[in-house]
Amino acid sequence: MTDITIHATDGSGSFMAYHAAPRGDHVKGPVGVVVLIQEIFGVNTSLRETADQVAGLGYHVIAPDLFWRQEPGVNISDQTQAEWDKAFTLFNGFDQAKGIEDLQATLAVARMFPGSTGKVATMGYCLGGRLAFMMATRSDADLNISYYGVGLEGLLDEVAQISKPLVLHMAALDKFVPAEARAAILAGVAGNAWVSPHVYPGAEHAFARVNGIHWDTRSAWIANGRSAAALAEALG
Repeated sequence: MTDITIHATDGSGSFMAYHAAPRGDHVKGPVGVVVLIQEIFGVNTSLRETADQVAGLGYHVIAPDLFWRQEPGVNISDQTQAEWDKAFTLFNGFDQAKGIEDLQATLAVARMFPGSTGKVATMGYCLGGRLAFMMATRSDADLNISYYGVGLEGLLDEVAQISKPLVLHMAALDKFVPAEARAAILAGVAGNAWVSPHVYPGAEHAFARVNGIHWDTRSAWIANGRSAAALAEALG
């Protein structure tokens, strides 16, 4: 597992991305790439473990450092209040438009990556789940997977632009996405056949965060199974 460098399209510099190489006896030639999108804790130990797990499915995984414009190399967890405070400071200072530009740059690198078929999916969590939804409307990614994306109810006017598969994993007890917001999201995507929403009863926000305080084994396994199936269909 290594870090790679990606150049920002606005000429402002470059940023690092964690790369996990595909593993498994079924990897016989070029494979698809998954662009893994961070939470508000940066490309941290948990996200890198997730990247390694997805690489075990037989894909290249690239996780770009989207906080680089504020502080490169952020690696914090959800275990202490001080870390939460820093995470929300970074979130509040994050330019989402620039984040999408950096993800589009990552997508372009992924399509041309050595050993890639040229097929690319995005998969993100929390903030990354929101950005994965935005990539579904603002990029040509072959598949986008959003885990408990925040603020999606404010993006519903873009649903008509979704023309590739989008998988939404939502937690029924998500304190950051209350029931009325979840209902609006479900109603808002209902008319687009490309969108597959799933709600996980009894699960809280971040139910699939590796080693996270709200990890829910049942919900995480079901969601990850659905993600693996979607990746296999879109990327091969």
